[in-house]
Amino acid sequence: MKVILIKEVKKLGKVGDIVEISDGYARNFLFPRGLAKEASEGNVKDLKKRKAAEQKKKNKEIKEAEALAEKINSFTVKLKTKGGETGRLFGSITSKDISDALKDQYGIEIDKKKINLPSPIKQTGEVFVEVKVYPELTANLKVVVSI
Repeated sequence: MKVILIKEVKKLGKVGDIVEISDGYARNFLFPRGLAKEASEGNVKDLKKRKAAEQKKKNKEIKEAEALAEKINSFTVKLKTKGGETGRLFGSITSKDISDALKDQYGIEIDKKKINLPSPIKQTGEVFVEVKVYPELTANLKVVVSI
């Protein structure tokens, strides 16, 4: 019997997969628990429509993320802080500081967790910071730190 999985089933498949299983397993285990439904023509067409809609939505999100990455690549965030004569800062610039400055200067909200800063900035000058815009898409943000 062919069924469409509604929820992920361990060792069987993910949501939306069409799998071939025994009749008893489907009727006695999967159907009563709401884990699967029969793979009839109507259900398969519905699944294809849903997958097409999800793919369309994902493509739209990717295009928006690419546009945001283009913007971020052209931005320069300027931060002023206190520091010594040698250019060493009295504190440090963290990803939260960069996120707040990006919001204040350009009106774009980026979560601090998406800003990849290996270690806090403790020196004046220019630094390029990687910003994760989408799971496989990153942008480089120029950060200028001055006293």
